[in-house]
Amino acid sequence: MRIGLYFGSFNPIHIGHLIIANYVVENSDIKQVWFVVSPQNPLKKSSSLLNEYHRLYLVQIAIEGNSKFRHSDIEFKLPRPSYTIDTLTYLREKYISHEFIVIIGSDSLKNISKWKNSEALLKRFSFCVYQRPGFEVEDDTRANIQLLKAPLLEISSTHIRNTIQTGKSIKYLVPDTVLEEIERNGYYRK
Repeated sequence: MRIGLYFGSFNPIHIGHLIIANYVVENSDIKQVWFVVSPQNPLKKSSSLLNEYHRLYLVQIAIEGNSKFRHSDIEFKLPRPSYTIDTLTYLREKYISHEFIVIIGSDSLKNISKWKNSEALLKRFSFCVYQRPGFEVEDDTRANIQLLKAPLLEISSTHIRNTIQTGKSIKYLVPDTVLEEIERNGYYRK
């Protein structure tokens, strides 16, 4: 099966993530999207992250009931910080009947040279890239890239955290189940 791997901190998961994942499974040959929660992204500060198990649970309740989506804690079991090349190598060995495709925005593709073993990553794995405004994708013979023009919303996890900290509502920015869990536990208030 062709599996799309959507890596992220998901701090927290929001409607924009879900729209992209849904667009990918509906408009490509990817049959399922796995939301791979990264406990520690080497390119981001970990001090602003909600506990990884809380973030994983928020992903789980956000995608509950959708058989085309799956949550994954695979990076919780691997050395930290999490590097995409290491995770993909591990998954390829563990699930030999699956083909894994990395789902990323064109902004991340522009920065891929900063990733560990980026040349090997581009050579050995396929990418499903969704366009982000201001980050055009040029033809790159080093990589197997499928380009999608997914609908995008100007929503970010940073915006959601800042909104919570100012005491404003995040209704409609996250699924209701995620909103209820964030409010019940007081996440992101500090």
